[in-house]
Amino acid sequence: MKFLFIFTIAIFSFSQSSVANSSCYSAKEAEAEQGIRIHSELMVIGLNCAHMANANGNNLYLEYKKFTQKHQKLFIAYEKIMMAYMKRNGIKNPDKEMHAMRTKFANKISNDVANMRPDIFCRTYASRIEKSSKMNEIQLRRWAATTFDNYPVSKPLCASN
Repeated sequence: MKFLFIFTIAIFSFSQSSVANSSCYSAKEAEAEQGIRIHSELMVIGLNCAHMANANGNNLYLEYKKFTQKHQKLFIAYEKIMMAYMKRNGIKNPDKEMHAMRTKFANKISNDVANMRPDIFCRTYASRIEKSSKMNEIQLRRWAATTFDNYPVSKPLCASN
């Protein structure tokens, strides 16, 4: 009986650690989530500040669109990485979950818009579009691969990273 109890505890512990490991992010997945967050936030900044500020002499939303076009392959790769993660972790509708993730990121910065005067919001955040529009892919990936305390990824990093 004691053996059966120990065996059951061992199986339970193993299954719990498997669940924990499957819900953690690899470094690549963490970068992908952060890259999608950055892209979503820049969209909100561009939309809200298009009429108030410019980047590199351009309307901020137009500059955001150029940035998106310039890094389109990277953003598609980031989405594929996250979709694969979601499928691997039993998400039945990864497309819907991806949309929900983007919406969550956009809503977070939209709350800042709602809580600030538009001119203060744009003065605070508009420079992100100008800076990001000058980045090459390596610089953008480095930014996405950096986690910040106030912008953590939604899953812990896997221990094997």
